[in-house]
Amino acid sequence: MGAGKSTVGRHLAKRLKMAFYDSDHEVERRTGVSISTIFEIEGEKGFRIREEQMIAELCQNKNIILATGGGSILSAATRSIIQKTAHVIYLSTTAEQLFMRIRHDKSRPLMQTDKPLETLRNLLKEREPYYLEVASSIIKTGRQKINVVIHEIIQSL
Repeated sequence: MGAGKSTVGRHLAKRLKMAFYDSDHEVERRTGVSISTIFEIEGEKGFRIREEQMIAELCQNKNIILATGGGSILSAATRSIIQKTAHVIYLSTTAEQLFMRIRHDKSRPLMQTDKPLETLRNLLKEREPYYLEVASSIIKTGRQKINVVIHEIIQSL
C-alpha cells in the first residue's frame, strides 16, 4: 500500500509496450463499486476472495504488467499462482516512507485508524516475509525518481 505498484506498473508497461492491469482497479471495474464499499459491505474477507479470483484470472494473460494489492500476498493461492506465472517484483520501502505517500488518502480502508503509521508497520511486519518469499527481484524504493526505479526493474528482468 503506497509502494508505487500502480504508478510504476503503468510506466513500466508503457516502456515495455505491454498491457497494464491493476487488480484493485479490475475488481472495482467488475463490481462497479469502490474497494472501500466492498470492505464496508463484505468486509476484508469478502474483498480478499474477489481479489484472489481476479489475480488468478489476470495471471492467465501473457506479457502483461500486473500490480496487485498489497494484501493479496496473504493468500497462499495467490502466492502460488504469481510464483508460477510471473516475474514478481517487490517494491520495498519503509513504513515511514509509505505513510508519507498515503497519509492524506482517505480511500484506503485499512488506514482508517487512529494510528495509521503503527498500522503500516504492523502490516509490513506481517506481509514482508511473504513478499520476500515470492519475489524474483527486490527493488528498494524511497525518494528516487520513477525513471530510476523503472531502470532498476528493467535491469532485473
